[in-house]
Amino acid sequence: MSETEAIKIKNNRKSSFIQKVKDILPEGGNLNLCLTCGACASGCPATGLENMDPRKFLRMAALGLDDEITGHPWVWMCSQCQRCIYVCPMAINIPALVYEARQLWPREERPKGILASCDMALRNDSCSAMGTPPDDFIFVVEDVSEEIREDQPGWENLQAPMDKEGAEFFLTQNSREPVTEPEEMGPLWKILHLAGVDWTYGSTGWGGENYCMFLADDESWKATTEKSIRKAESLGCKIYLNTECGHSTYSVWMGVQRHKINTDLEIAPIVPYYARWIREGKLNPSSEWNKELKIRFTCQDPCQQVRKSFGDPLAEDLRFVIKACVGEENFVDMTPNRSNNFCCGGGGGYLQSGYTEARHQYGKIKFDQVMATGAKYVVTPCHNCHAQIHDLEEHFEGGYHTIHLWTLLALSLGALAETERVYLGPDLAEVWLPGEPGTPDPFAGRK
Repeated sequence: MSETEAIKIKNNRKSSFIQKVKDILPEGGNLNLCLTCGACASGCPATGLENMDPRKFLRMAALGLDDEITGHPWVWMCSQCQRCIYVCPMAINIPALVYEARQLWPREERPKGILASCDMALRNDSCSAMGTPPDDFIFVVEDVSEEIREDQPGWENLQAPMDKEGAEFFLTQNSREPVTEPEEMGPLWKILHLAGVDWTYGSTGWGGENYCMFLADDESWKATTEKSIRKAESLGCKIYLNTECGHSTYSVWMGVQRHKINTDLEIAPIVPYYARWIREGKLNPSSEWNKELKIRFTCQDPCQQVRKSFGDPLAEDLRFVIKACVGEENFVDMTPNRSNNFCCGGGGGYLQSGYTEARHQYGKIKFDQVMATGAKYVVTPCHNCHAQIHDLEEHFEGGYHTIHLWTLLALSLGALAETERVYLGPDLAEVWLPGEPGTPDPFAGRK
């Protein structure tokens, strides 16, 4: 159906779909307040994909076009980033409508990649979407931490605790690290060690991802979230600390609310804690390494952590940490940014959906944003953002690098080993290598 093709609406068509959504959402999600102004469509990267946009989708639902909505692939091309809500003068919750539309698909017909990731997490006690069983995770953590203690001077006392009872923080870990990039865990452990953080992994429930949420499978979303929450509680932890992963943070933070999971745990993202530890003097990053290099950095505000949950205060903490590491003069923002930032197209299950061409088209706005900054590095504390922005660079040949925040922070602490620089470019491959002349001692001034 083209954009100009008329839709014929038969008499007495009533939408059971939109009424169902209204019954679920607080105040009906304001779905009956649409002014048809088009603000949602004009600011949505998914506009035009499969001849659909947010306003059109909402109007079709309101007009009772349930048959046309059911099975429409656009619901998997909308990342549910909520920018449409942010710009809508009536705050209409179109993403909630999209979520319910995903549920109209028979479960077995939903995108195979998202479905497989959800089902894999349900089949193992780790809650790992990549299927990593507890024993494998324990082995990898012990192996990598032992290697750091043996091969990197100064880190002989580094620990990566497992099932430590009474620890303040219960830390999750995205499965990508232990499965495919184990060296990426080291910088995070070093940061926690230098800050004197009392933390632990769980041998179960550690998986920092939840594709059941993207699958719109409420029962499975709740099951994986609750299993992880209960593990943290069983260890007596106080704070459920999400790794640098946007959807993992949101899935637990919102999962507890949506599915009424009773817990006294504080559900927290790690970025504000990075900022707190710097302000408290527990971490002392320096930007001296970039004083002459003047390498420019920008950042991606993860929709799941900023616009959808913790707001601009987290975005400000993100910038505070980056500027402490690279120098304020070497940081440049994308436009727009913070809660108004464009989604990169990595969320909503897009990376596992199979709609690769649409994902690249969606992400072109983000690619253009990055290129407009002139930055050589994009920092993002989110795995899906990291994967998507990295892929956009390769697809459109942008020439920039995408890195985790922990990489930059560890570098600026003088703690980033040569083996932990996978995503850095040649310009930073040998900057402030530990133990080399000019590299600060990360342990200086500590007892």
